[in-house]
Amino acid sequence: MDEATVLLLKEQIRGQLELGSAMTDEAFRSRIERTVFQWCRDHPMAAAEKAVLVHRLFHAFRGLDLLQPLMDDPSITEIMINGHEELFVERDGQLSRLPSAFESKERLEDLIQTVVAAVNRVVNESSPIVDARLKDGSRVHIVLPPIALKGPTMTIRKFPEKPLLMDNLIAREALSEDSAVLLEALVKAKYNIFISGGTGSGKTTFLNALSQFIPADERIVTIEDAAELQIRSVPNLVSLETRNANTEGKGAISMRELIRASLRMRPNRIIVGEVRGGECIDMLQAMNTGHDGSLSTGHSNSARDMTARLETMALSGADLPIGVIRQQISSAIDIIVHLSRLRDRTRRVTEICEVTGVVGGEVMIEPIYSFVEEDEYEGRVIGELRRTAHRLQRSWKLRMAGMGAIAEREGA
Repeated sequence: MDEATVLLLKEQIRGQLELGSAMTDEAFRSRIERTVFQWCRDHPMAAAEKAVLVHRLFHAFRGLDLLQPLMDDPSITEIMINGHEELFVERDGQLSRLPSAFESKERLEDLIQTVVAAVNRVVNESSPIVDARLKDGSRVHIVLPPIALKGPTMTIRKFPEKPLLMDNLIAREALSEDSAVLLEALVKAKYNIFISGGTGSGKTTFLNALSQFIPADERIVTIEDAAELQIRSVPNLVSLETRNANTEGKGAISMRELIRASLRMRPNRIIVGEVRGGECIDMLQAMNTGHDGSLSTGHSNSARDMTARLETMALSGADLPIGVIRQQISSAIDIIVHLSRLRDRTRRVTEICEVTGVVGGEVMIEPIYSFVEEDEYEGRVIGELRRTAHRLQRSWKLRMAGMGAIAEREGA
């Protein structure tokens, strides 16, 4: 579609609108259709092209402009806007640049304000960075000038309409069937599980899949910076989201405050979407005070690296000796599942480890499963998640959950 045509018709439609007048979506779409049909008398185009043009023009005024077709395309998982003239998308792990562009920096800024206003967020020059979400649950990260040198920058991470089940992940070879069976038992037996991995490794997707093993009769509280978890198997669910400060610098509600508030809601489990800073110590203390079965995620390069990062984050939130922090981590977290995005762009579980205790002042972890690469065929990494010789030391949780047979099989 010719962008010059879209821009010209947008100006025509804008000129036809009466200042202050309100039109229903149906009436506005009819107005657009008439304008397009009149244009096509001198510029013939196929019926399908007309429909696409009407759709594009409608969303230029009432939707997400040229982003709408990208949002409607299920094959696109990420949209990256590096200024009004640079648009990139990710399909099946492959990045590509689009020929489309916003008509101006101001138009992109207007769209950004529409997005953040819809979720009661504020972004401006004095507060130029914000996380938000769209109505469909997609995660949006925005950075404005002067921080973003090329102009307004927006990154949209899309999520499937229906969250992936563990069976879907097994079919995609993200993990093995026997490791999934063990994880199901661990979730049901209320092991505290931490999911680690790099950016885009699938941590949130995996957390959603694990949450489907939570018994339906429990009460869950989720805590996130921007709500994106899709937990549908538990009816007794409370979802909390942080809030940025207003234009006066007041009214901010942090993740630490939400974790503390959640303890007064009588949750069986607490799910923290992503731990990034001082709230780590509050999460660890919650796990250590009867909220077994809690889940969370964090950025790291390996399961071992995740324990070091947890130490750093906990130290930033509390003035405690490092030995006390390490003991908190060891007693709070039972299992670390590490995800990686391999060079063939597939997302795999590469480690499932048990936190076994503190020895010599260091948090000790032992791999239960490790990914072993065997070969590479036509650019695809061939390998599997293999069981190690380690057996669960904390198998007592399985026994307490009435899973004695599994405890005998998996335990030391």
